[in-house]
Amino acid sequence: MDPEFWRARWQENRIGFHEGAPNALLVGHFAALGVKPGGRVFVPLCGKSQDMVWLRAQGFTVVGAELSPLAVTQFFAELGMVPEVTPAGPLVRYAAEGVTIFVGDIFALDADTLGPVDAVYDRAALVALPPELRVRYAAHLCALTGAAPQLLVTFEYDQAQHAGPPFAVLEADVRAYYTAAYTLVKARSREVAGGLKGQCPAQESVWRLERPC
Repeated sequence: MDPEFWRARWQENRIGFHEGAPNALLVGHFAALGVKPGGRVFVPLCGKSQDMVWLRAQGFTVVGAELSPLAVTQFFAELGMVPEVTPAGPLVRYAAEGVTIFVGDIFALDADTLGPVDAVYDRAALVALPPELRVRYAAHLCALTGAAPQLLVTFEYDQAQHAGPPFAVLEADVRAYYTAAYTLVKARSREVAGGLKGQCPAQESVWRLERPC
C-alpha cells in the first residue's frame, strides 16, 4: 500500500487497529515459541503497540520496525522514555532501555542493521499488506531474521464484505508464504467479537512458525 496511507492514518489519529492492551493471543501463546529470557524479539510494523510493552515486561529485548515516526515518538512518550535517535542507513533508529525501533520502509531494513533476533511477533504486518506485497514481505522477513521462530496473528473473513486493511489472510495463504521455511502450527482461532469493524463475521487466528526439526 502507499506509505502515505499509513502516515495519514497516524496524522489524523485514525488508528482503530491500535489495541490499547496486549493482544490476548500473544499473551496466551508466545511462551510456546520457547524464547529464552533476555531473547531479542522483532515486531514488524509495530506502531505504538502495547504488545511491545508486554514483551519487554517479560524480560525480552524488543526491536521493531515502523513506517510512521509519529507512532514511534508517541510510543516512547507514553512510556515516559526519551530515546536516542540516530541514522541507520536509509532508516532512523530510536533506542531506549530494552526497546529499539527502526523508522522507515521495512524493505530497506537489512539483516546487519537489524541484528540477530530470537523470534518474530507479527500481529500487524502481514494483515496490513495487500496480496501483491505479501510474498515479497514473507521472503524479506525470513531473510531478515534468518527464519527465526514466529508467532503470527491473522484474520480470516470474506474479503468481499470488507476491503481491508486488515486484509483476510487464509490458512492456504499462510501455508503458501511460509511452508518452505517453517513447520506451521495453527494454535487457535477465535471469533472476532462484533465482527471485523462491525461489518462482517471474522476469526482471528494465531500461528506458530517453527524451524523444522
